[in-house]
Amino acid sequence: MNKRHLAAIAIAIGSLGALPASAANTLGIAFAGNDPVAHIQGEPAQGQAKFYHLWNGTVWYFSTEENRDAFKAEPTAYTPQFDAYCAWAASQGYKRPGDPNVTQIVDGKLYTFVHEGARKKWQEDIAQHIADGESNWVDIEPF
Repeated sequence: MNKRHLAAIAIAIGSLGALPASAANTLGIAFAGNDPVAHIQGEPAQGQAKFYHLWNGTVWYFSTEENRDAFKAEPTAYTPQFDAYCAWAASQGYKRPGDPNVTQIVDGKLYTFVHEGARKKWQEDIAQHIADGESNWVDIEPF
């Protein structure tokens, strides 16, 4: 890759970082720019554009090079369940954006919620809500 190609990629990635943050995979930035590996490790952190990885049609940001490399090696181990949409909403059969600041790790998997109230409802029967969400997810229409 020549310098011109690298410059074009850097400008495109930098431009994406300037867009408004969103919890969902919106405008090509996954997980609102948060580092999913750091969340799984119990130390939530905002990612940095210099540690990015393109995967599954989106740009993922990481707080460290090590986290980026861990994600590259096994992305599905770190990606938020239900594409970072609210796990409670998925269990009820619909989509709502998840908030990367309202999360829970269950069996090494990262779940996000639209707000704290949704997480509390989900916690009433986590196993059932996970099963319902997984069952519903295949039929939920994207918006």
